[in-house]
Amino acid sequence: MLPGMNQKQLQQAMKKLGVKQEEIQASEVIIKCNNKNLVIKNPNILKVNMMGQESLQITGEIQEETITEEDITTVAEQSQTTKEEAKKALKETNGDLAAAILKLSH
Repeated sequence: MLPGMNQKQLQQAMKKLGVKQEEIQASEVIIKCNNKNLVIKNPNILKVNMMGQESLQITGEIQEETITEEDITTVAEQSQTTKEEAKKALKETNGDLAAAILKLSH
C-alpha cells in the first residue's frame, strides 16, 4: 500500500485508472506442474483486471507435493487397492509408481 493512503482511497484511485479488483474465496489452490503440485493452503486470492488483462495474485501457505492425485489413482487401480494404501506405498517408494505397484501386488 502507498504511504499515507488508506485502503478506500487506494481502491478509488485504482478505479479511476481502470483497475478492477475482486477477491475470490477459496480453501485451497493447486498448481499442477510437470513433476509436482504446488498446494496453497488458506489462500488470499485477488483477481485484478487492468485494461482488459486479467491476473491473479495468490498468497498463502505453499506446500510442495511430489505425489499427485493422478499417481495415487494409477497405483490404486493397477494394484487393486485403496487410494490410501496407494498413497502410503508411493510415499514409501519416493513417488516411484512401478515400485509402489509391485509393493502392493505382493
